[in-house]
Amino acid sequence: MTITHNRIAGVAGIAVFALALAACSGPPSEEAAAEDGGVTIGEAQSVGAMEDYDVGDTFKATEPVEFSLMYRDHPNYPVQDDWSIFEHLEQDHNVTFSRTDIPMADFDQKKSLLIGSGEATDIVSVSYAGTEAQFVSGGSILPVSDYFDYMPNFRQKIDEWELTADLETRRQDDGKIYHLPGLREVPDMQYSVVIREDLWEKAGITEDPATWDEFLEQLEKVQAANPDLDYAMSDRWTDATTLGSLLSVMGPNYGTAAGWGYSNTWYDRDAEKYVFTGTSDEYREVVSAAAELVETGVLDPEVTQSDDQAVQKFVSGRSAAISGNTQALSEYRTKLADAGRGDVPIRLIDVPGGPAGSNIGSGRFTSGLMLSSDTAEKPYFKALLQFVDWLYYSDEGLEFAQWGVEGETFTKDADGTRVLNPDIAWSSINAGAPKLLNADYGYSNGVFLLANGSSRDLVLSMMTEDIAEWTERQLAAKEQLKTPPAPLLNELELEQTSLLQTQLSDAVQAATAGFITGQRSIEDDWDAYVSEIEGLGADQLIDTINTALERGRSKE
Repeated sequence: MTITHNRIAGVAGIAVFALALAACSGPPSEEAAAEDGGVTIGEAQSVGAMEDYDVGDTFKATEPVEFSLMYRDHPNYPVQDDWSIFEHLEQDHNVTFSRTDIPMADFDQKKSLLIGSGEATDIVSVSYAGTEAQFVSGGSILPVSDYFDYMPNFRQKIDEWELTADLETRRQDDGKIYHLPGLREVPDMQYSVVIREDLWEKAGITEDPATWDEFLEQLEKVQAANPDLDYAMSDRWTDATTLGSLLSVMGPNYGTAAGWGYSNTWYDRDAEKYVFTGTSDEYREVVSAAAELVETGVLDPEVTQSDDQAVQKFVSGRSAAISGNTQALSEYRTKLADAGRGDVPIRLIDVPGGPAGSNIGSGRFTSGLMLSSDTAEKPYFKALLQFVDWLYYSDEGLEFAQWGVEGETFTKDADGTRVLNPDIAWSSINAGAPKLLNADYGYSNGVFLLANGSSRDLVLSMMTEDIAEWTERQLAAKEQLKTPPAPLLNELELEQTSLLQTQLSDAVQAATAGFITGQRSIEDDWDAYVSEIEGLGADQLIDTINTALERGRSKE
């Protein structure tokens, strides 16, 4: 396998879109590509490409090809040259990589530096929507929508999973798309609150709270019934963003976005325009709900504690609830077992509803990738598009990236159920096994698996029975919010708003922490806070966003 190590350390026209999605079978002809507004790939850029590549085909380059890859190196599974995923991509698909390995902690900064200096690799991995905007005017990132005709699996998933409207929100002001998102067939449901079920039962509680108000009431009962607790709840994922996970889960059911999910702009469907999130009545309401948890003494006010501190309090019995997700649940169980308390029953509660209903946040896109604009001139360009389409969007490629190779890392039962080899662990599956699917084999790796499963089947297949049941229950009970329309900002507007976004977000988060911990009074100080935010340019930001939104509507 050919790998060139360049390890970086430290900190230093949319017409093609609609027509291509409507034609989700059959490889494109040069005539069709031209007619649809796409760009035709010539023979000089078709080295290694399959002649009749289509949905259902296994991609294998007709001759060995090597793609350059900007690789985000995760500390939990550091990249290994001899990983099975690399070996099989070379042996079975004729693909190798020249990698630029960047530690996860430095990835976003180094990625921007490399792209901005014209040193982008063919594939820029683990990129989130919006990060591409800063590179559009410089021409360093490929307008990949020009080539959707060459990506049949991507087109099929967008069509079958009814994601066309979502994809349209990824257009830039020139009408083109530069970011290839990870796709989910169903909304992402992972996060909620993990509880000590035995302590809940001791308080006489046998049902999950229907609302966040009822969750507060339950915490008060648990605190009263278990006087040895320091707090009924002591939270994690809160050092960088105050109550980042908890507020993010609560937000949609209060009709807003908060915590990790916070954005300065929130689309008001009744008014058909954007409003500033952090000063809205709905944001005040969700912050007030969190502040009440602290004020009543059931939530630990240490909202800057580390994850380790919060988890230790939960494992040691000093708290009875903590934010968690489907993977953290396994982490907690392992730590309880290591502490000799493996019989302690814990579980995720159903996500409570709120004043705005019982919702799931909008969007079924996740981290994706970008391609360097230089790839369009590479001899293997067409092969690269086919490979990306197969690995990240085909049923076969997704299973490979998630599970590995049948007979090596997993088997299938008679009914087709995938079973991970007993000596390999992933999340809650085979916890404690000597090998890890990602760290020892390279599969279930965010670099090669954009949506961590993508299809409903694959998402559920990597869960234990109790977690799968919890996930199905959330999906059945909740309504996904609609994806808001996208304001298409021009280059000047992007520059203006980017300067405002960071300072406004920082100010909102700082004030949010103050309100939640009681350092600032919501009742007495909210109006002053709103004035502070307006003074930092909130109205200017919203006016720019809504101007771009109306401009885009006028073009429709």
